Amino acid sequence: MTAPFKVATIGLGSMGFGIASSLLRSQLAVYGYDISEMQAARFRKQGGQPGELSAVAASLDAVVVVVLNADQTESVLFGADGVVAQLKPGAVVVSCATMAPSFAREMEARCAKLNVLYLDAPISGGAVKAADGKLSVMAAGSDEAFAAARPALDAMAQTVFELGSEAGPGSAMKSVNQLLAGVHIASMGEAMTFGMKQGITPQKIFEVISQSAGNSWMFENRAPHVLAGDYSPASAVDIWLKDLGIVMDIAKNERFSAPLTAAALQQFVAASGSGWGREDDAAVAKVYARNAGVTLPGDE
Repeated sequence: MTAPFKVATIGLGSMGFGIASSLLRSQLAVYGYDISEMQAARFRKQGGQPGELSAVAASLDAVVVVVLNADQTESVLFGADGVVAQLKPGAVVVSCATMAPSFAREMEARCAKLNVLYLDAPISGGAVKAADGKLSVMAAGSDEAFAAARPALDAMAQTVFELGSEAGPGSAMKSVNQLLAGVHIASMGEAMTFGMKQGITPQKIFEVISQSAGNSWMFENRAPHVLAGDYSPASAVDIWLKDLGIVMDIAKNERFSAPLTAAALQQFVAASGSGWGREDDAAVAKVYARNAGVTLPGDE
């Protein structure tokens, strides 16, 4: 009888919890860990395996790391209780956080010294697709890393883009995606308030633009948050200070001018500085509305 594939998801936020749930639906043996014991307990109630990470790490086939950034990734992998040193040879780390390509290469090299495989595997699609197992994964790593991670990838992703035989290209591609996504969200806020300043209702702006050439996935997804005046965070404003900050750091290192990214980043910085950092990223529209003297839905 074949032993079940054992995988731990570390980081049970909106994306990580969805990934862990998708792994569970695929009948893998799934462990879930988070800095919030409430989230970890919630996952166990859903069917997650019991046991402390230190007690089960040596039996794991894969670890999917879905934390906020590079620093948290490094802490999970190589910190005081770092999981890599506890894994068996041939186990694979699937690293999903947005980070610089150079950092992904460093993590791969450090894992290799302990005979652990590493897959540079940033994700895209949002919390809903994470929960449905329909993410896009921008992955790079050795053939062995892809093979070792395949059961987890099949469960969590609709599309896996195989971008290279070593770490780096996955994170590079994610930076391209985040550049576009961040600029498009800021553009949504600018466009909505620009139209409102001219007397067009936000409902009519959304109706027309969502069926016109100016539409984007982010406009169609985020503008309804503005219409509803609901900024409950699906993806928070402060995420973009991090992600567009990474894009700008890469651009600086590559001597690449990225003026649109810089302009979008400043709008998110302004939104965060105004106290909206933990709100949904559609709240960037509030910066434009305040500057233009426009009243957004829900603020009447």
